[in-house]
Amino acid sequence: MIEVLKQQFNTTMPPGERLNRTREFLQIMALKNLSDQNAFENIAFTGGTALRMLHDIRRFSEDLDFSLVAAKSYNFKKLTAGLVRHFKLNNLEVDCKPKTEKTVHSAFLKFPGILKELGLGAFAEQKLSIKLEVDSNPPKGGRLTETTLNRTYIFSVRHFDLPSMFATKLHACFFRKYTKGRDFYDLVWYLGRKVSPNLDLLNNAIQQTEKKAPGITTANLKDFLLARLERVDFKAAVADVRRFILDENELRVINKDSLGSLVSGMDWK
Repeated sequence: MIEVLKQQFNTTMPPGERLNRTREFLQIMALKNLSDQNAFENIAFTGGTALRMLHDIRRFSEDLDFSLVAAKSYNFKKLTAGLVRHFKLNNLEVDCKPKTEKTVHSAFLKFPGILKELGLGAFAEQKLSIKLEVDSNPPKGGRLTETTLNRTYIFSVRHFDLPSMFATKLHACFFRKYTKGRDFYDLVWYLGRKVSPNLDLLNNAIQQTEKKAPGITTANLKDFLLARLERVDFKAAVADVRRFILDENELRVINKDSLGSLVSGMDWK
């Protein structure tokens, strides 16, 4: 499998892109195995990696995020054990310690030695990690659909539709406890595509985390977003997203004025 991973590279590719492409290949392997395990009967793919896999957004991602949509027969530890077996059958060593004590079930898939074998690290002890998270109590209102992916393998995933993914992204942008620039890169993409967010899901998500009903409607959504943009640390946002993009010129749109202009130009109905 190491030789297959090396085939993702070319001689002019910088180390940062090689690292991102390696991680993405492993993410695709993980998604394929989850599909083979019938995991998408229970969970829906969402988040930034879903946006890249499903809609070809021009940035790389780190995590695999899911929402629990059917609890019957769901077993996070069984799913992660299946992933470990799958990678080991493909001659890739992986460490994984799933955690299910909190509402968000999580595990780091850690690949020791892979960075050294690919010439991306000096020491065998260095590990490449992919974080897997399943929200076991997601807010209500997400709408589901299914897509067949053709990325190295051909397989199907169940996921939130684009308006629902936009709603979860808006919630992440403005109610996450820290600034994550990838959220705002994705926000530019959604606004550029003129996507209308799933407001039921957005309101339920904010109610769940902030313990108060925001009452967001199409009539006040624009004002809500413009007010929230005033609070964003865009310097931190740009620093966060820089290593995940191929063209640094795209960083120029991650600022209050550019995003404010996009929001002001929206015609949500």
